[in-house]
Amino acid sequence: MISFKKNIEKIKCHREDVTALITGASSGMGLLYANRLAEAGCNLVIVSNQEKELKEVGDRLQKNYKIKVIARYQDLSHDDAARQLYDFCKNQNVIVDILINNAGMFFFHELDDEYHKKMELMLNLHVMTPTRMCRIFGEDMKRRGYGNIVLVSSMAARLPFPGITTYSATKAYLKSFGKSLYYEMRDYGVGVTTVCPGAIATPLYKLNPKLLKLGVKIGLIGTPQWLVDKALKGMFRKKMVVAPGAMNVYLPPLLAILPKPLVNFIWRKVK
Repeated sequence: MISFKKNIEKIKCHREDVTALITGASSGMGLLYANRLAEAGCNLVIVSNQEKELKEVGDRLQKNYKIKVIARYQDLSHDDAARQLYDFCKNQNVIVDILINNAGMFFFHELDDEYHKKMELMLNLHVMTPTRMCRIFGEDMKRRGYGNIVLVSSMAARLPFPGITTYSATKAYLKSFGKSLYYEMRDYGVGVTTVCPGAIATPLYKLNPKLLKLGVKIGLIGTPQWLVDKALKGMFRKKMVVAPGAMNVYLPPLLAILPKPLVNFIWRKVK
């Protein structure tokens, strides 16, 4: 198991306490980010719209690792979510050293009236809120001369396919935004790392559990813990992009050369 304690100790040369803010931290990969950083002795601000689960996670992490954990129940899809969260941290006298923009959602469906509201939520959650979070919290990091920001994109950023129209577009935005912000922030001592997971065994995509298990066994699908370890390792090294796994290498180019009539045929069969 990878330990990130030494990485946290290096940040502590700037000040005694190190705090990470993690969105979508009540479950899935957000919870794994929280676990890994808690193990390393990092204080946490964990954010989620799952109130009961969030409180349970906060209590457990605080008890097990003897760190400070603030659980913030909040819907990050609202227009003013980033400012509200920043003001909350200020009121709590919290200085955010590590910002992990992990919160996300997924749906597979064509855009129509039925899914219009979900599209709006996704745009806010994947685009507007992370952008504002990076700007507001990043400004403080620039003034201090250190900090780390993580943006969670996806292999789907390179796969503009029907059914994931909004998802792939928002993930492409995050990837482009993160790569540009990397250059803007590096001279201030702030790292910006964009994570582009390939196929990961997570319930977010609602795949058959047996297929997920098989994919992990044969190496086509990575485990969430494997991805989080790769992401944190890349973050502490201030890498621009972390895109691990064979699927990230082979799948996008293969799908890109599919004939358009074949894409249309597949879509008509699956929708």
